[in-house]
Amino acid sequence: MSAGNYIFELDENVTRTPVTYKTRFGITIAADLYRAKNLDESQQHPAILIGAPYGGVKEQGSGIYAQNLAKRGFVALAFDPSYNGYSGGETRHMSSPDVFVEDFHAAVDYLGTHPFVDRDRIGAIGMCGSGGFLLSAAQVDPRLAAVATSVMYDISRVVQEGFKGSPLTDEARAGLLDQIAQQRYAEFEGEAPLLTPRGAPIGFDENTDAIGREFGEFYSTPRGYHPNAITQFTMTSLMPFLNFPLITQLEKVSPRPILFITGETAHSRYFSEDAYELAAEPKELHIVPGAGHVDLYDKTDLIPFDKLEEFFTKNLA
Repeated sequence: MSAGNYIFELDENVTRTPVTYKTRFGITIAADLYRAKNLDESQQHPAILIGAPYGGVKEQGSGIYAQNLAKRGFVALAFDPSYNGYSGGETRHMSSPDVFVEDFHAAVDYLGTHPFVDRDRIGAIGMCGSGGFLLSAAQVDPRLAAVATSVMYDISRVVQEGFKGSPLTDEARAGLLDQIAQQRYAEFEGEAPLLTPRGAPIGFDENTDAIGREFGEFYSTPRGYHPNAITQFTMTSLMPFLNFPLITQLEKVSPRPILFITGETAHSRYFSEDAYELAAEPKELHIVPGAGHVDLYDKTDLIPFDKLEEFFTKNLA
């Protein structure tokens, strides 16, 4: 369950309730349920679940999204991914394409069994890496009536190809897989799990690469710091991402709509643009002027909440 350390203040017009539920893998998920204080719980309402950025937790950006959507009349749920945050699962800080996609299915299970939620009007938002996990879930889960991503990453593509302009060579891929294979032996024999380097460096300056500095300015400063958001995963978690791409069936989300939101200057912009091209209609690409990637985690003057409200009001009618 959540122990605090939210990076934002709770709005006086919103109720936040810590909740738990289980995935089909038996992992206990820690989440926060947001709803307006004046919500009539004798009636059924549309609901939206929000996945945190890859390496993030519900006390950060996904909670900000959930609170603002609750103020606009939606029941909203922000959750910690399995093995991370206050959610259960061992080994800690593990990542998995299958498990992280299941986290979205389980959130639908939870919301859809509430008497004040209309299970035919459930939508979802995936932020950063959870955007790819959400789209993968939507490919096979018809209960997700409408989905949106915000500055999405496709983590399977990042692991398989690197970032745009720095593809993983065959030699590098073989070397990485050999390193993972040896690490699996070591951990099976009792060594502590090896974590990947921090995605958000604690010490950064003008010489730090631009992406690392952008993440560091959020996760490693008071702006976005949370002790559970270490921006590291077990190194052996990389193996399944090299084997299982996330969004190879994206066209099958149709006829349910997808809204892709990204920043004008976001280093991740190409993920949204490429996914938009893969998706079938109805779809929309919304580019936020002047916004970078991490800007759309917490800068409420840039996050297009009016656009999200319009999209979900129309498509969860």
